[in-house]
Amino acid sequence: MDLTGRTALITGARRIGAVVAEALARHGVDVALSYRRSQAEAERAVARVVALGRRSLAISADLTRTADCLRLVARAAEELGRLDILINMASIYEAKPFADLTEQDWDRALAVELKAAFTCSHAALPHLRATRGRIINFSDWVAASGRPRYPGYLTYYVGKAGVKALTEALALELAPDGILVNAIAPGPILAPPETTEQDRKAVERATPLGTWGGEHEIVKAVLALLDSDFITGETIRVDGGRHLR
Repeated sequence: MDLTGRTALITGARRIGAVVAEALARHGVDVALSYRRSQAEAERAVARVVALGRRSLAISADLTRTADCLRLVARAAEELGRLDILINMASIYEAKPFADLTEQDWDRALAVELKAAFTCSHAALPHLRATRGRIINFSDWVAASGRPRYPGYLTYYVGKAGVKALTEALALELAPDGILVNAIAPGPILAPPETTEQDRKAVERATPLGTWGGEHEIVKAVLALLDSDFITGETIRVDGGRHLR
């Protein structure tokens, strides 16, 4: 796909989403981003995209609400004039023991991790059909490896495993329309802010390449998937070989 003059919608404007938005802008893409609470960060990302000469906007949306997902896609397509790329990146990464989980915890996590990706993809379908566009979902290296490894992340794991399945099924469904659907499954990319130095080093020791990847490794994966016209239904682990141990 030639990216010049294309448009993208990224759900989730924090951290990696903002870096991906800026990278796409450098390749000639106009970008819309969604946010729930991180308005300031989303607006900073928009400013960086605009500074690169591309159009951009931040849209407030609660991705647990179907109406918000539909409104998000409609507004992004209307404001940017078209929609070529949908990147479903929004996520909830919170630890909670199974005994303490509530039905509300389950519904909220699955709504953001999985249902929002389905709903946004469904809403974007007419636009993506017109442009033979791309969908990139975000799973996780643990889910992509086929077995849970960390207690306390049940809803996250189930949601991300569902994203992998959704990616494969959508790729088959949308292949006749020329729409390619893939997923990225990050491993140790950016340490959460609360990570201790001890925990940071432990992750490095557990990763065959011995380091955290950094957000630009995700950018490279996104650009590679957008560049290809023959990869679909794949979930690519960007994890420094973490799944090998």
